[in-house]
Amino acid sequence: MPWSEAELREALSTGRFTDVLAALDGLLAEDPTHRNLLYYRAVAQRMLTRIPEALVTLARLEEFHPAYSRGFQERGHCYIFLKDADNAIASYERAVQLNPALDASWRSLVTLYRMVGNESAAANAAKHLNKLGSLPREITTARSMVCDQDFAEAEQLLRPYLVQHPDDVEAMRLLATIARENEFTTDAEVILERLLTLAPDYNAARYDYVLNLIDLHRHERARVECERLLEAEPNNPGARITYASVLMALGHLDRAIEGYKESIQALPNDAEVHQSLGHAYKTIGDQAQAVAYYRKAAQVRPGFGEPFWSLANLKTYRFTEIELDQMREIESSPAVQRADRYHVCFALGKGLEDTHRYAESFTYYARGNELKKQENRYRAELQERAIARQLEIANAEFYEARRGWGCKDGAPIFVLGLPRAGSTLLEQILASHSMVEGTMELADVPRMVGSLGSFASPTQKHYPEALLELTADQCVEFGERYLKGSSAYRVGNPFFIDKMPNNWRNISLIQLMLPNAKIIDARRDAMDCSFSNFKQLYASGHQFAYSQSDIGRYYRSYVTAMSHWDHVLPGRVLKVQHEDVLNDLEASVRRILDYCGLPFEPACIDFHKNTRRVHTASAEQVRRPINRDGVGQWRPYGPYLSELREALGDLGSSD
Repeated sequence: MPWSEAELREALSTGRFTDVLAALDGLLAEDPTHRNLLYYRAVAQRMLTRIPEALVTLARLEEFHPAYSRGFQERGHCYIFLKDADNAIASYERAVQLNPALDASWRSLVTLYRMVGNESAAANAAKHLNKLGSLPREITTARSMVCDQDFAEAEQLLRPYLVQHPDDVEAMRLLATIARENEFTTDAEVILERLLTLAPDYNAARYDYVLNLIDLHRHERARVECERLLEAEPNNPGARITYASVLMALGHLDRAIEGYKESIQALPNDAEVHQSLGHAYKTIGDQAQAVAYYRKAAQVRPGFGEPFWSLANLKTYRFTEIELDQMREIESSPAVQRADRYHVCFALGKGLEDTHRYAESFTYYARGNELKKQENRYRAELQERAIARQLEIANAEFYEARRGWGCKDGAPIFVLGLPRAGSTLLEQILASHSMVEGTMELADVPRMVGSLGSFASPTQKHYPEALLELTADQCVEFGERYLKGSSAYRVGNPFFIDKMPNNWRNISLIQLMLPNAKIIDARRDAMDCSFSNFKQLYASGHQFAYSQSDIGRYYRSYVTAMSHWDHVLPGRVLKVQHEDVLNDLEASVRRILDYCGLPFEPACIDFHKNTRRVHTASAEQVRRPINRDGVGQWRPYGPYLSELREALGDLGSSD
């Protein structure tokens, strides 16, 4: 029987280092990049004084897990053995930069700084060590675990501690962090609101609260909280930059750009601010300025991958051969962080695709997806089970028994479907109508769904079972709450668009709370849509999109769900096939407007002349007349997409 991690740790603690190495040989043969196994090997090698071997193991650990703080701490221990103070200091400094809760690294730094005569640094390290010593051991241990992304272990430690110490704000803040990392943002909101009730001057927690509100797309509330934070800390650079991003989300682009420029004056070498300013200019359609700031971001932080992907994500930008070589050099460097690497991989995939070097392009798309998938915990079978259970519950009898429920307002137009299916084009067409306004991908419905299942209360019924317990009054309340939440993004037109693609998973709730809302299914050819997702790097969410198999299964679940609604609620959802829009724009526009009960307006045909701000990856594409550039883009990659075809089944049978 292979050893478990608990057995390995036990053997290390009792000095059985040779046995540990023997066990690890077999385990690492099966999983050669496993973080903890590599770490245990380095520890055992050091304890057996096999320092050169330990350093080789630690180099491999850093290659695959560059942000793992304990790897750098272990490297510091190795250099202590070699009496190499400079490298030991550098290793420990990197360790505490990644994880300020590593008391062993701080303790070693105190000694080393004194040894080299750096008394001020020694005093600072001692201050950090004393601070850690003043906190309960559960808090420091959990904080260290959170820094190293060991969230499950940290949660197991914190929950019983909070039962005994329910008002410990540090424990609450850590639990909120874990909730956010697990995408339970609604629960994080509840935890942080209680924390700030207990400690209203805890500004670091208020900043966490602002970030969580942004995750929830509650930008108006985030603005209020950020302004309160800036009153207390007017020179807080992070808060000022975040405030600009909130203004941008609320559509106050001029003020956001002004805020970013002020931040650049204070922080001229902050690549993230240059990057954000590039996004702002992209949103208003000023591509030249967007390109300039993306390039500046790459210049001020060599090896920064995101600006290259941002350039590629303009869709109309073409890289020079010099830029392609620059990205290849970044991608091949062992010192590059994983996030920078996959950003560059996706950018290289796009740049090489544009020059028809499809084999090399696919190599980078595949590598970028593999790296990105390592960061998420998406499991297709869980998604499929959740959809199947929702369709089982939300049948015709379910809705017949709830006829007449919900808020009767018909202002919302939900444009949903898979990402990269043409929903931004439909939004642009509709938003060009005088009676309709485009907002953005609103998170209100997903947030309501999240409120029906709880990370903080594991005994509560989860979605979709919770639908069975909703009352008529609650459904009205949900609809009214949705309309109130969306008002921050509206200026007063009779109708507005919510373009959150994944709302296809939430139609069961939308029908209950807003029975008169319009629902448009943006559908695109299965292979084109699926491949477009495979080559798209998303800022957040859409975790299904980083594996051919996951994408294909997700598309199938979506088609199954939409077929269900056609059967259970006939005529309720309008399916708009992307290829039909490309083939006959006017007929498609008239059909969409008829469904929405809107008179025809020529401006909807001339959608590309609309100067509204567009937040999605398709921003530049919908500012051009109708074109067929995206049709059949998967075909040159056909030999590499067998896994996708298999997952799609009969849906992937495009010729």
